[in-house]
Amino acid sequence: MKATAGQVSIDRGRDGRRVALAIGAVAAVVVVGMIQGGYGSRLPPMHLHGPEFARLAAAPLQVQLHLAAVLIALGIGTVLMLGMKGRTMHRVLGWVWVVAMATGVISSLFIKTAFGPGHFGLIHLLSGWSAIALPMAVWFIKRKEVARHRRMMMGLFYGGLVLAGGLAFLPGRLMWGMFFG
Repeated sequence: MKATAGQVSIDRGRDGRRVALAIGAVAAVVVVGMIQGGYGSRLPPMHLHGPEFARLAAAPLQVQLHLAAVLIALGIGTVLMLGMKGRTMHRVLGWVWVVAMATGVISSLFIKTAFGPGHFGLIHLLSGWSAIALPMAVWFIKRKEVARHRRMMMGLFYGGLVLAGGLAFLPGRLMWGMFFG
């Protein structure tokens, strides 16, 4: 696809491979995390089933808000990654994505149950990174630094959504319980 004024061309095949690679990397991180985390023989029984929404309904409000925000960001982010860049729709969806990501980041700071009530976990490092990277990515595009904006946004998508989303499926976490518990 050729780039024209105000548009950036994309290679859907390359972006599709990146998404597939990211999903594979998340799966590998989850498996290694389970092994390194000492789950081994203590791994809870796994029974794949439809989502148990009762677990989500019983979760605190900040968890429900966080999940809603990141699911919106994941859906919109996927559309943005695969769609034409630089057009009005990209800019509008981009702002909705930024708001959803910011909501996900802020709400994650109120979720402190991964390692006992009141404690932050290592996954909160991704929240801190996202809280810094998100405004930087917006600032880069405002300054017309498209390449830096693209790198930051892709890092936020793959690290802040795909990787963190994969970690949410570790045994003992809410998403694990909803689908495998």
